[in-house]
Parts: sequence; structure tokens; C-alpha cells
Amino acid sequence: MSLRSLLDLPVEMGWRHVLFANWPVDPAVVQAHLPESLTVDTHDGQAWLSVVPFTNVGVRPHGVPEWTGFRLPELNLRTYVSHEGERERADGRGGSGDDTGPTDDGPAADRGVYFFSLDADGILGVTGARVFHHLPYYFASISMTDDGSRVAFESERWHPGARPCDFDARYGPAGDQFRFEPGSLDEFLTERYRYYTETPGGELRYAQIRHRPWPLYEADVDIDDNEVFETNGFAMPESDPVFRYSPGVDVTASGSRRPE
Repeated sequence: MSLRSLLDLPVEMGWRHVLFANWPVDPAVVQAHLPESLTVDTHDGQAWLSVVPFTNVGVRPHGVPEWTGFRLPELNLRTYVSHEGERERADGRGGSGDDTGPTDDGPAADRGVYFFSLDADGILGVTGARVFHHLPYYFASISMTDDGSRVAFESERWHPGARPCDFDARYGPAGDQFRFEPGSLDEFLTERYRYYTETPGGELRYAQIRHRPWPLYEADVDIDDNEVFETNGFAMPESDPVFRYSPGVDVTASGSRRPE
């Protein structure tokens, strides 16, 4: 098996100490930043931009023991999208019976996220994600500590030739854990089982992901520095954000694919 074949295998990881910092935005503003084949999704007429700091743990090829994986703290900016024709194909498919990795059917298979940028602290992880999965990762120095009630997260991008991007926040759960209601904003923001990206040559790619529904909390958040919007060509939204915290989920992600 070639090195490229190994890297195209599904990947397993855990997403831990996740903050969803979500801002409602005019859909036209977001649509202008998307590839032509993607359409921004809206909830109650609003598009959403989400700044998401967290850490990946146990990142490894599917089927490999968890202890072999590596940790990759990360900060990303994402929005919520659909790709034309995906809903029709998802509605008409049955299960594949393949339990070795994610498939294109299952809950919300047509609903995805689009990443504008992903900053991460790990040379191997960033290089592999950029080269083999076409994700817009950038090298960053990230400090992430947990005192048992709140997470302190600081990120400073140092990627050669890239625009600077600093982020500094403290966050943690507030109140009791809850599950989203069908049709709610929480479902819209978290029930996403596909991510899209665009190669430097303009080709649209995606990966399918599999995980259980997110355990969610309202979040207590203090953000001291946030350059993520400006770095990606957006003005800082004037709207009030909606914050959610999750201790995390375990995830399996497919290799990079071309949409049908």
C-alpha cells in the first residue's frame, strides 16, 4: 500500500473542550466568500459564522490503537452550507453496510460546514491536512489549559506568508447539559456530518464524518482577542453571539473526496 493510500484511509480522533462561538450574519455576506457550487444555509433567515477552538486527541488512521495518535490543538472559522443535489442523493440512498468508516448516508448527510481557516499547533498534522486533505490549515502556537471548570485558549499564527491571526479566550460550561430540540438553532449548528473545502486549483472536495450527537451546555465565555474574522476578510459582526460548550465527541472522518 502506498503512502498516499494510507493517508486516504478514514481518520479517527477525539474532539475535546469545544467552544462554539456563533454569530448571525447577513447570508449575502457569507455567500460572497463561498465557492460557486456551495450555498450558504440559513436559520430563521440568518447565516452563521462560528469560531471554534478545541483540541483534537488521538489523531490516527482508522483501526490503529488510540495510544498511537497525536494531539492537535485547533482554532477554526466555519459556516454552514449545502451542495446542490446532495439532499436528493441522500434521500434516495440506503446504508452501505460498511462499518470501516463514514458513508454518505445517515443523519443530515447533505448538511455540511465550510472552513475558511484552521489554525493548529502541530507540524505533522498541519502539513498532512494541507497536502492530502486540501484543508486550509495554518501553523500556529497554541496554549490550551483546563483547570477543571474553564479552559484557557490562546492561539498565535506563525504560518510563513500568511496574515496574522491571534485569538485569546476563556470558556467553560454553564448550567446543565442538554440535547438540542429538532429544528432548533443548536441542531442547525451542530448536526453536521460533512465538511467541504476547496483546493488551491479551485476544485471542491469534501469528507464525511461520523460521531454521536454533541452533548451541549450553555457557555460562560470571555474573549480578550479575536482576529479570526478580520484575517478571513470579514468585518467583526455587530450582532450578539450565541455560545455553546461541549466536552466533546469521538469522530471518524473519511478521506478527501470529489462531490458527485
